[in-house]
Amino acid sequence: MSDLRHKIASSLRVRVLIFVLLGFAAVAVPAYAAFNWMVGTTIIQLGTLFAEKQILYDRYRGLEALTREVSLAETLAGSQSIRDWANNESDPVLRRRGIAELEHFRQSFTDHSYFFAMGGSGNYYFNDASNSYAGDQFRYTLDPDNSRDAWYYRTSALGEGCHLNVDNDANLRVTKVWINCVIREGRNVLGILGTGIDLSAFIDEVVNVPQVGVTSLFVDRLGAVQAHRDKDLIDLSSLTAEMSAKRTVFSLVDSMLDQEALRLLMEDVAAGDVLVKSQFLRVGGKDVLVGVGYLDKLGWFNVTLMDIDTIIDRRLFVPIGLLLAAMMGLVATVMVLVFKRQVLDRLRLLESVVRSAQAGDFGPVRAIGAAQKPDEVGRLSTAFAEMAEVVSENTSELENRVRARTEELEQLAFRDGQTGIANRRGFMAAFSAVPEGQRQGLLLVDIDHFKIINDTFGHAAGDAVVGEIAQRIVAAIGPGNVCARWGGDEFIALLHNMSSQKLTELAQGVMTTINGRPIALPDGRSCMVTTSVGACLIEAGESIEMATEMADTALYMAKGAGRDQVVVFNPESAAQPRAARG
Repeated sequence: MSDLRHKIASSLRVRVLIFVLLGFAAVAVPAYAAFNWMVGTTIIQLGTLFAEKQILYDRYRGLEALTREVSLAETLAGSQSIRDWANNESDPVLRRRGIAELEHFRQSFTDHSYFFAMGGSGNYYFNDASNSYAGDQFRYTLDPDNSRDAWYYRTSALGEGCHLNVDNDANLRVTKVWINCVIREGRNVLGILGTGIDLSAFIDEVVNVPQVGVTSLFVDRLGAVQAHRDKDLIDLSSLTAEMSAKRTVFSLVDSMLDQEALRLLMEDVAAGDVLVKSQFLRVGGKDVLVGVGYLDKLGWFNVTLMDIDTIIDRRLFVPIGLLLAAMMGLVATVMVLVFKRQVLDRLRLLESVVRSAQAGDFGPVRAIGAAQKPDEVGRLSTAFAEMAEVVSENTSELENRVRARTEELEQLAFRDGQTGIANRRGFMAAFSAVPEGQRQGLLLVDIDHFKIINDTFGHAAGDAVVGEIAQRIVAAIGPGNVCARWGGDEFIALLHNMSSQKLTELAQGVMTTINGRPIALPDGRSCMVTTSVGACLIEAGESIEMATEMADTALYMAKGAGRDQVVVFNPESAAQPRAARG
């Protein structure tokens, strides 16, 4: 008798079988509907949670793959050597400097290639990873009447900055994700330069990750497919021809109503109010969860199509269905109170735990798994607790990876890759953060005769000199002040709480620290290097443009006075003629 009681108490199935003949038929149909609703709700909630994390992961994978290249291309586009050459293309000295700058950055680009289209002449310069065109980088001249050159004229109209597109270059016989950076001087377009990432390598790295039931793709603001594991869907002419209807993300959606819904999702994430939005749309004859994120720095959307039925197999819920059927038999034969206590209350608790897990709170899940009776509902709760624990761990791991990627991207955006100090963008941010009312000092430090160093000892030696001088400046100005690389061989420093005397003393100290001892070169030799320093005081309210203009004027005066000296900006002497740098 005791064994029978224990068996009944520990098995809901046995208890249901005792009363199955009394009420099963009366409750079978509504219980079946309730089960389908609960399974569908659980699948949608878990699928939506997984979809949003997947979209965030794809978003940061896309940013990581392309932002480094965009940052390098932006730095190259801001090079003074490039701008000087573009303003006077026929000057052989400027041409040699410009080519040298392009070749220097070619080694840093992932594709080890670059292009530069001159705005004035339309001349197109190019070199690839094999250095095939060394000494002969000029390839051809752009033709406004040639449809294959339309990308240049359309990109020129987009404004200053870097723009991305996927294109097949018939002249060079390559297909790439092109990074096109427009160089402007006022309203005048000096040219467009940039690099590319091989399309197949980009798809393999970012898009072609095998995930059952998940399809990731990247599209531009018009919906043209830029990256997809199926290369036939990619719009290879998004800048040079009318967009093909079969190569847009909207062509993947079945109905016009769902296409409009997808456009609204893209507009919402592009507005910046939310990072991710998702909605069920009809794709290929079935309901698919479509998630959209926006890569704001690149102007692309990452779109993820998720077949929830494939990701979460409904057959996993068959044992739950069988258990529910057994409980329905019990409900049909016992009083409402017994049914409520034995089944509904416990299922309601399980549903609340599911909702808590969907909201990111996994505490109730762990508690419910440890406090259940040893029957079917209890084992179901334990199994769900174990499944939720796995989801919690995976979610935490994904968030950590996203956080790590974000920190890496911030380092790339604000640090100079060669010297480790701040780049131009990082210095701009530091300048903007200065509290109002403080009097600051600004130094512009330029290496004297840097071209001679490169010509005499080689570019590797020049790089070593740049890196060592950067470290000496940082040591000389001390902690709390900011040093950044302003150009190829030019550095800038922001000094806090300065007076005229302190500024002069600190500028002299910087030059003495740099010039005081030789710099060791990679080949074992050493060389003495001198620098010229231009300094100015920054009054409250003065812009960075005004400050750098004053320091630049002082630097030119130091150069004109014979180099290897410090000049502090004086408005009365600012009108003197400027000397050439070097």
